[in-house]
Order: sequence, then structure tokens, then C-alpha cells
Amino acid sequence: MTTTLDDERLSETFSALANSTRRALLARLAEGEATVNELAQPFNMTLPAVSKHLRVLEKAGLVVRGRHAQFRPCALDPEPLREVSGWTEQYRHVWESRFDRMDQYLEQLATRKTNRKRTTSL
Repeated sequence: MTTTLDDERLSETFSALANSTRRALLARLAEGEATVNELAQPFNMTLPAVSKHLRVLEKAGLVVRGRHAQFRPCALDPEPLREVSGWTEQYRHVWESRFDRMDQYLEQLATRKTNRKRTTSL
């Protein structure tokens, strides 16, 4: 089986999102662009470590770096997240049907419990 470019990009995106620090960096960038120093402030890690996380996010296409004079602010590029959303959407019917079945089962349990209470109180 050959892997398409879309599959590779999706894999890179999921890999980048698998790390909680990178997800936190993306959450901060969702508020607006920021420098590496600004992004590093809430973390107990070195600037090179934060830069390494940002490189992973850049490779996945989730972060772009601009250039304003000597500053290189980072910004979120939401397109790979849209692709993840589109990919997961194809499975919506699966989890919705499972939740529907679970709801039915819980209703059955509640009905049985109510019926038992009635028969024991008689």
C-alpha cells in the first residue's frame, strides 16, 4: 500500500499533536502570534527546547514564522487542523451510533431498576 502525501501530512499532524507541550503552544498561538520568548514563559524549559517543539509544529504545517525586522513571530496555521477534523468526521456515524446504543442500554437499566423497586415495595 502506498502512502499518499495527504496521509503523510495527517500522520505528521497527529504526531505533532501527540505532545501536551505542543498542544499548549498551539492553544497560546490560537490567541494570536507570539515570539519564542513569549511562548516559553509559562514552561519550565529552555528556549532551545521550546524551539525544538516549534520546529515539529512547523514541519507539520501547524505553525508559520513571520519576519518583522529582527523578530520572527510564530502564528497558528489552522489548515492541518481542518484536515484532521475532516478525517475524523468520516467516523462520526460510528461514535454517534454507539452513543445511541449506550443511551438505549442505560434507559433499559433504569427501567429495570424502577420495575424492581415497584415489585419489592408491593
